[in-house]
Amino acid sequence: MNKIVRKTKVGDGVWEYELEAPLIAEASDPGQFVILRLHETGERIPLTIADTDLVKGTVTIVVQTAGKSTMELNRDFSEGDEIRDLAGPLGNPSEIENYGNVAVIGGGVGIALIYPIARALQEEGNQVITIIGAQSVDKLFYQDKIAQVSDEVIVTTDDGSAGRKGFTSDAYRDLLKTKNIDKTWAIGPVLMMKACQEVAEEFDTDLIVSLNTIMVDGTGMCGGCRVEVNGEAKFACVDGPEFSGSAVDFDLLAQRTESYKEAEECALDAYLGDETK
Repeated sequence: MNKIVRKTKVGDGVWEYELEAPLIAEASDPGQFVILRLHETGERIPLTIADTDLVKGTVTIVVQTAGKSTMELNRDFSEGDEIRDLAGPLGNPSEIENYGNVAVIGGGVGIALIYPIARALQEEGNQVITIIGAQSVDKLFYQDKIAQVSDEVIVTTDDGSAGRKGFTSDAYRDLLKTKNIDKTWAIGPVLMMKACQEVAEEFDTDLIVSLNTIMVDGTGMCGGCRVEVNGEAKFACVDGPEFSGSAVDFDLLAQRTESYKEAEECALDAYLGDETK
């Protein structure tokens, strides 16, 4: 059991949780994730570790309401409650070194996921330019934290309610027109990462993506997170979650993320239906 030490709303439908997990906090590195299960009958969901506190023995995750389990966590769990299971750290850490000029791009809840990577890259001596984007200003978060670990921050919103109007990929293209970037990380929705990779190809620069695909056990045994990389089957949980964007079959990845859509909708309907009984 892992206690919720702190729960904070950071955006519309987005909550930050600080969870008691000293062993995970001690062992984790940027880019790794945990598998969380709310209760005995709950599903296992992968969530990237956004931060750690070794003194308090805690890990921080950021959860956006998307389906039954994330809605249940955000609605029904409070500070002091306990999570049934928390397994981690899982996956391979980000490859952090001094590359020179780097960009990190976070879309939606991916903003939280690129924060520890940006911090580690800056600590290694890189010049870090961070691009964060959301649908609208009410879904933006971590702007102050991102600014603390970046040399420059570019904000985008789909509707123009904050920063520049447009997508992170548009800002990335404009950045590459004016500055040489040695390496980029992009984390967010599949279509966002695909768009950023297309931009990277235009300018012949390296881009890394993190594939938080469907996962069940997180140890490579179920095959649920299978992705195609360089024409070969890989498991995002043990071979990733980070891969070179140029090697990923994004169209197949998008199809696979829709595999359990009907089951997810049924689970959500059943959960919401309980309220009327």
